[in-house]
Amino acid sequence: MKFRKLFFGVFIIGLTFSSCKNKNIIEEKTKSSKPNIIYILADDLGYAELGVYGQNKIETPNIDGLANSGMLFTQHYSSAPVCAPARHMFLTGKHAGHAFIRGNHEWKERGDVWNYRAMALDSTLEGQGPMPENTVTLAHKLKEVGYTTGLVGKWGLGAPHTKSVPNEMGFDFFYGYNCQRQAHTYYPLHLYKNKNRVHIANDTVAPSTKLAEGSDIYNPKNYEPYTLKHYAPDLMFNELTGFVHENRQKPFFLYWATPIPHVALQAPKKWVDYYIDKFGDEEPYLGQISYFPHQNPRAAYAAMVSYFDENIGKLIQQLKDEGLYENTLIIFTSDNGPSYAGGADPEFFKSANPFKSEYGRGKGFLYEGGIRVPMIATWPSKIKANSTSNHQSAHYDMRATFAEIAGYEDEESTDGISMLPTFLSKENQEPHEFMYWEFPSYGGQIAMRMGDWKLVRQNLKNKSQPTIELYNLKEDLLETNNVAEMHPEILEKAARIFERERLEPEMKDFQIPLINTGLLNEKE
Repeated sequence: MKFRKLFFGVFIIGLTFSSCKNKNIIEEKTKSSKPNIIYILADDLGYAELGVYGQNKIETPNIDGLANSGMLFTQHYSSAPVCAPARHMFLTGKHAGHAFIRGNHEWKERGDVWNYRAMALDSTLEGQGPMPENTVTLAHKLKEVGYTTGLVGKWGLGAPHTKSVPNEMGFDFFYGYNCQRQAHTYYPLHLYKNKNRVHIANDTVAPSTKLAEGSDIYNPKNYEPYTLKHYAPDLMFNELTGFVHENRQKPFFLYWATPIPHVALQAPKKWVDYYIDKFGDEEPYLGQISYFPHQNPRAAYAAMVSYFDENIGKLIQQLKDEGLYENTLIIFTSDNGPSYAGGADPEFFKSANPFKSEYGRGKGFLYEGGIRVPMIATWPSKIKANSTSNHQSAHYDMRATFAEIAGYEDEESTDGISMLPTFLSKENQEPHEFMYWEFPSYGGQIAMRMGDWKLVRQNLKNKSQPTIELYNLKEDLLETNNVAEMHPEILEKAARIFERERLEPEMKDFQIPLINTGLLNEKE
């Protein structure tokens, strides 16, 4: 008996010693290795849809917690006002005057690409117009210096059977939607794991399917067909946590491109019920502006954001449990401003506050409500807790930032500037001389920010209606007082930058016929 007690005592001590030793090894490795990088990109999340940015209807305690432990940015911008170009410019470090992808391009030449059932049967109809095969992304560069790279969520930058898919564009692992049109339902028939379809046992309910004619719009049973068995964000989050666990002993780059809160309005019941209790009765959304009907659209939208926030909390806890949190840089942001479609109600939530967020001012437009987005960065012991930065920055700064953090030279040309000095609260942060946006849709638009000055041009596809607007954001944050006629010298400065920096887009669909006309052209 004494022998057994002695044996087990030694055995337990040995286990304890071994456990401590392993823990010390992990901690030493963490201190000396390159940091993990997690870039979380929400979809259509407005500047003010987080508690820490002033939201008082939607609850986001975990994202707010990131800000409390890190740095909140007040002047961070999307590279573009819609999905695909914003993602392209993030990955390539190009602003819209140099980027290959400058708008959403559904590659309609292939056939009936908007037919959900046709896409399910024929994968060659999926996806968006591809990037050139020789595109070098920041994921390629991180791989070269030892990072394992993963993307979970929405791609939107190519199509199956092309070279412009995540696994050909620098990512070791991909799980999610290849096609952003497929992402118009959260209960899809399939997702992709790397290059292969993963079929999901959901019924075929195509986006824009409305209630049956004559349905009682106040009867909950009539909305049940839009909630199916397998919720894509659940499936994607499971793959995401698996990627983190499998790569816990080497540096990894994780790009979490969640489709949330992009409509359709589909969210877990527990969160919808929570916000029904909070908001009370509301008028149903019947699918007037596409996507799916929902009996409680405001509750559903808030539910999507809080569900996403809940999963961010779970990810942070996993990082802590696996000893990774202290050596992980987490950046949270959004791809553009809030949507007005599909039952989203940005005016109710004041989604871009203090900026306007309705049609013409939010998603799809180059006013502040369409392109100024939340950004939070946390990196324990590196980024000062509960700090705020007014540094003017954009998605396309991430490429230069990650290069400096990971310690490599990026020989590819970039329009971005490393934000590492700001992260580290240093005084030597290089500012942008200018930031540039160009968007061929919604009439054709460009914008440029130079310090406090913001130039906006619209209707550049209509000879009779092109506009020139100039705002001083320090004095006129809401862009209401156009002072273009009073400051020809600022217009001349913008013209010089425009002529020096902009390249004509290679793709015909991204060309803007009147972009060189008006006061932006010094020769006129």
